Amino acid sequence: MSRRPAIRPEDVPGLPARRAALKLLDAVLRRGDPLELALHGAAQGLPPADRALVHAIAAETLRHLPDLDALIDGATKQILPPDAKARMVLRIALVQTLVLDTPPHAAIATALPLVDGGPRKLVHGVFGTVTRGEPALPVPLTLPAQVAERWAAQWGDAMPLAAAHAYAIRPPVDISLRDVAETAKWTAELGGASFAPGHVRLPESVAIPTLPGFADGAWWVQDIAASCAARLLGPGEGRDVLDLCAAPGGKTMQLAAAGWRVTAIDQSSKRLERLTENLARTGLTADVATADLRTWQPEEPVDAILLDAPCTATGIYRRHPDVLHRIGPRQIAELAELQSALLARAADWLKPGGRIIYATCSLERAEGEEQVERFLAARPDFALIPVEADEMPEGMAPTAQGWLRTLPDTLAAQGGADGFFIARLAKRAN
Repeated sequence: MSRRPAIRPEDVPGLPARRAALKLLDAVLRRGDPLELALHGAAQGLPPADRALVHAIAAETLRHLPDLDALIDGATKQILPPDAKARMVLRIALVQTLVLDTPPHAAIATALPLVDGGPRKLVHGVFGTVTRGEPALPVPLTLPAQVAERWAAQWGDAMPLAAAHAYAIRPPVDISLRDVAETAKWTAELGGASFAPGHVRLPESVAIPTLPGFADGAWWVQDIAASCAARLLGPGEGRDVLDLCAAPGGKTMQLAAAGWRVTAIDQSSKRLERLTENLARTGLTADVATADLRTWQPEEPVDAILLDAPCTATGIYRRHPDVLHRIGPRQIAELAELQSALLARAADWLKPGGRIIYATCSLERAEGEEQVERFLAARPDFALIPVEADEMPEGMAPTAQGWLRTLPDTLAAQGGADGFFIARLAKRAN
């Protein structure tokens, strides 16, 4: 009786995508690379559909990592090291079955070729033990322990719980309108809800490029918290504003639509390509330049500046779960130092009486509150211009200190908002 030929790894359908997902997770968890940047190298040569699958496997593995590990550890007599390849392969196989609706037989078939020797038997056994138990991942999700501890120390014990609940919900899609006067029109036509002039929150599960108004440039996607920074500068009336760290361009378009004469600066020429495309689609105009703000400076002082400073991006963890695994005290301290330098440098580019908006999409006080407190203590020529309640979208309110801070419980009943810190500062006229 002839033996059936062994299946070679290269014959397993879908294996290249799983191998790429393993490589992508290694780049994030071992090297600390951002997920979106590492995706290009990990999935190089794969067709678009497979690239999307690679991203989905990696992102959902990161989102559910502590809970996946709890399932794995509950099915093994000896705990696997955190960086063991067998653990990583099990995470990939389980997240496909439990989150991405991949049949168990397909998930394990594409997992086993990723390991060799004894670990293959271990992976097969643990996967079978877990899946036979009809497992379910918890809601709310479990945050990485070090993140929960850090946020609790800054914001209180209720904040990490709110963050865990928000983590389990698909982030809503907000849009900003080119013409604020058409808010009611687009809210009705798109079937959404509006919390402020020029804003619409879209219904779930919509295909953005196919919606009315997108191709015509009537609106662009922008989280409601992110849109608040440009709102605080008000109408431009032809005055000059610098949009620093401008890509991908949501704030640039807001400012241009509000009548500002915008100069948009970003260090990334690749990201500025998207900004330029967005300007072309919306019919709005801005001067665009690629430059390092540590060496660039304007030819003359300007009326206003919007500094959306480089940050850890922990405030957008719902959309980018990798930040919870690769950001720690060292990265926070390094970026806080850069933010401080950029804020001090940009402040000198303002005319007397001019205003600067300082913003970060971070949930770390070191990148928000502490930055502004330190800046104002060192610069008596600047003062905080408090945010007023009527300047904010419905459901948002300024803090007692006069700035805006959005947390995981902001707009929770409506689907939430990204975590942002925004402060408005003015240079004294004399």
